[in-house]
Amino acid sequence: MNFFSDTYFPQLDNFKHNDIFQNIKEVWDPLKDLNKIILRILAEDNSGGPIESISGLRIDTNRLIKSIVVERWIKLKAPITSQALNIRIEGGTVLEPTAIIKGPAIIGENNEIRQGSYLRGNVLVGNNCVIGHCTEVKNSILMNHVEAGHFNYIGDSILGSYINMGAGSRLANVQFRELQEKMNNIINDIEIPIENKLISTKLSKLGSVIGDNVEIGCNAVLSPGTLIGKDNWVYPNCTVSKGFHPPGHFITPSEHKLKSRPK
Repeated sequence: MNFFSDTYFPQLDNFKHNDIFQNIKEVWDPLKDLNKIILRILAEDNSGGPIESISGLRIDTNRLIKSIVVERWIKLKAPITSQALNIRIEGGTVLEPTAIIKGPAIIGENNEIRQGSYLRGNVLVGNNCVIGHCTEVKNSILMNHVEAGHFNYIGDSILGSYINMGAGSRLANVQFRELQEKMNNIINDIEIPIENKLISTKLSKLGSVIGDNVEIGCNAVLSPGTLIGKDNWVYPNCTVSKGFHPPGHFITPSEHKLKSRPK
């Protein structure tokens, strides 16, 4: 195992597009070129039936960002693809009405893209994932068996396998800005404290990197630049600070106390 698979992604070999983690320096590096990565994958394999032939998918090609709007319940029996939209969806995936998918996007097998979900482009999803009601995903990688079922935000993030995001949990991707930054329309690169050093990510927007088998409680918020090792539990209503959180821990609020008492 390399550092990334040992610390974050022991299930990495089961992710179809695991090659994007080869020859990288930092675990967040695939996010820097995710648009190009997705377009390359689409160019290498454009097999499957045309998306435009599926009844119940409204195709919007008039906007700058091309998209699909789902108008009825659909379970795909086989892969569908569109070069014009830069979107590919594999067989077994269920699409529910009002979901919106913007390209470029690749969605693997046997996923659930539920009512009201919003995939904003540059989205790479593996197999057996749930992107649920009022969940928004942009510029992110979700490997296999990721459940983001209710009111979640996933921005500029990498999620491993067997991750559950409790209702209302969010991965923030933009740090606070000074007034001068806002006036000049500047977002400074995010720096992450690792081993008593500040490491520049070379990214102005970065959410979280979350390892395999992580449980994130309801209404938890992960700060921009949060790195969660495998096998961690993040307690509900917890705000997790940026930086590296090693594998195999409970992450709890500093003032976490049991509030129940006998009647």
